[in-house]
Amino acid sequence: MTWKAMLRGTVAAAGVAASILLTAAAPTPSPSPTSPIPDDPTDPVRALEYWLDGAGIREAWQTTRGKGVTIAVIDTGIGKAPSAFGDAVVGGTDVSGSGSPDGRSPVGVVDRDHGSWVASLAAGRGKADGSGMIGVAPEADLLSVSIGFGAAASVPFVDQVADGIRWAVDNGADIINMSFTTNTLDWDESWDDAFLYAYEHDVVVVVAAGNRGSGTSMIGAPATIPGVLTVGGVDQTGTASVEASTQGITIGIAAPSEGLIGVSADGELARWRGTSGAAPIVAGAAALVRAAHPELDAANVINRIIKTAIPVEGVEQLPDPLYGYGLLDAAAAVEASVAHVDENPMGDLAEWVRLYRRADVAPAPEPEVTPVQVAPLPAADPPSEAGSPLVPSIDSLRYGTLPLIVLTVPGILVGLGVTAAARRIRSARKQSTPAA
Repeated sequence: MTWKAMLRGTVAAAGVAASILLTAAAPTPSPSPTSPIPDDPTDPVRALEYWLDGAGIREAWQTTRGKGVTIAVIDTGIGKAPSAFGDAVVGGTDVSGSGSPDGRSPVGVVDRDHGSWVASLAAGRGKADGSGMIGVAPEADLLSVSIGFGAAASVPFVDQVADGIRWAVDNGADIINMSFTTNTLDWDESWDDAFLYAYEHDVVVVVAAGNRGSGTSMIGAPATIPGVLTVGGVDQTGTASVEASTQGITIGIAAPSEGLIGVSADGELARWRGTSGAAPIVAGAAALVRAAHPELDAANVINRIIKTAIPVEGVEQLPDPLYGYGLLDAAAAVEASVAHVDENPMGDLAEWVRLYRRADVAPAPEPEVTPVQVAPLPAADPPSEAGSPLVPSIDSLRYGTLPLIVLTVPGILVGLGVTAAARRIRSARKQSTPAA
């Protein structure tokens, strides 16, 4: 029974290498002999890619394999293993200051294979005989934008991301995949312009939600940026992964994040897990949708993916913090009839910037001042004739000298009377005192 059948019946970098038991999907009939790329489902490696059947990817291949669509992988660099990528990588650059100019030299020590694993899931070519690992969109082109995490780069990380996005857009990316998280809800303001630049050029941006096993309990930027398609992770049964995923209200779709395989930079096959792998599976599905429906803009590509998702049993309110709108169904996203939308269902970054950055607040209008008419003052009195300042004037006599005389003379008389009375009292006392 395939993964999709089971689902319908029961209804830092964001990925890490792991040694885990992989569950192989049951073989399905080979596609028609005219299939453009050989595909042998009985090959041991192809059998490990349970998502090819579980997420409806092989079914979608009957319509398209992503030809004409370009996926930019902003990561640690896509290696040059010919068995995995062949001529898939059509361009690249390094924005870390540590890699090669073409973006193909893995950056860092710990995560040097991360970019190759991601790219192989999105658009790995497989071998000519139909064996070996194959990506979700094996005919899509790849752009390799190498960045460095932590001490692996001499350029600040926020600058790397902004520069990488702009380079990818300017070099023809239709889809950008970013399988990393910052573990913080907020993001640098320079990312506002970079992500808006991608949206304005009709680019689908797919990002990983992050992993609890790496210390991410809640999603962080860029998964919190409005307009991106954030991918959560599930295991082989379609159940939300405990270690290889996280949760948050901005998750739009869920895809396999456990039991993954990827081709390393040296061409060796590796086992790994994390939403770093779930994201490129969805990015590859977006490439299939864009190839099948070239008339659709980025908002409608995202809308087809989330509106055709497989519902999860018990989930009633959408989007769900674990599953988003449900589990990826690439075949339905390519083939179903979905109503057209005018806005990105994952949010409007321009509106967010307007509300929270106050970027385009209009200056306060200048107040209008109405002149006030003031009546003219009366004419001044004519000047009086000049006179000597030593000679008193009528006004000085009236308001100065006369009031002074009126107040002073009575006071003097009262004082003299009081003094005389006091003398008479003392004299009388002396005369009445008895002799010794």
